[in-house]
Amino acid sequence: MKVNLYSTAGKAKKKVDLPDQFETPLRTDLIRRGVTVARANRRQPYGSDRMAGRKHSVEHWGKGRGTARNPRLKGSRRGAEAPLTVGGRRAHPPKVEKIWAKKMNRKERRFARRSALAATADKETVADRGHRFGAKVTLPVIVEDKFEKIATAKDAMAFLKKVGISEDVIRAKDGRHIRAGRGKMRSRRFRTPKSILVITTEAAGVRKAVGNLPGLDVVPVTRVSVEDLAPGGDPGRLTIITESALKEVAGWL
Repeated sequence: MKVNLYSTAGKAKKKVDLPDQFETPLRTDLIRRGVTVARANRRQPYGSDRMAGRKHSVEHWGKGRGTARNPRLKGSRRGAEAPLTVGGRRAHPPKVEKIWAKKMNRKERRFARRSALAATADKETVADRGHRFGAKVTLPVIVEDKFEKIATAKDAMAFLKKVGISEDVIRAKDGRHIRAGRGKMRSRRFRTPKSILVITTEAAGVRKAVGNLPGLDVVPVTRVSVEDLAPGGDPGRLTIITESALKEVAGWL
C-alpha cells in the first residue's frame, strides 16, 4: 500500500510504502477489549467511610408495636442507620478492597494495537468515525520530519489546511459542549470530541505548536497505545505520522 509523503508546505513529495502492520485485519472486538482493559487498569480504588450512616444513637423497639423493626433515634420515631431510611447507611457501599484491574494476553494486546493502526488507513472507517478530510488525502497522513520543528499553532493550522484535514479541527472546536451530569462540577466541565492524532519520534517540540488545538493529541511512537488509535474503542482515528516514526512502526510486533 502506497501513500503520499507530504512536505511541511502541504504538497505531496513522493510515494512511500506502508509497513505490513497496516495490513492487519480489523478486529473491533479486540480493540474494544484492549481499550476496556486500559481504562480498568487506570482506575483508582475508592470506597466510602466504614462508619458512614452509622453515627447515630439508636435503639430497637422490638416486636409488639405494630411498626417495622428498624433502628430508630432515641427519643424519636424516626428511623436511622438502616439502608432504607433517610440518612441511613448504604446497603452495599463501594469498597477499597475491590480489584478493578483486568488482564489481557500480550499477543492479543499487540494485535489490537496493530488492528487499530491498520484502521487509520481505511478511508471508510475513518469517515464513519466522524472525521472530516479532503477527498484527495491519502490516509494515514505521512509527513516529513520537519513537521516536528513547527513552533506555532498558526503554522500547524496552515499545514493542516493545505493538506486538507483542517476541517476536522474545526469540527472538534464546534463540538465542544458542557458535559452532562455531575462531572461538570468536578473539574471536567467541558467535553471535546477527539480530532487528529499526531505520532512523532519526539513529541515535546511539536506539542507546543499543536497542543492547544481542540481535540488534537500528540504521542511519541514509543508510547502509542490502542486507546490513542481508537478512543472509546471505535477504530479509524484520523492520524498524522512523521517519516521517522513510520519506520519505527514497522518494528511493532
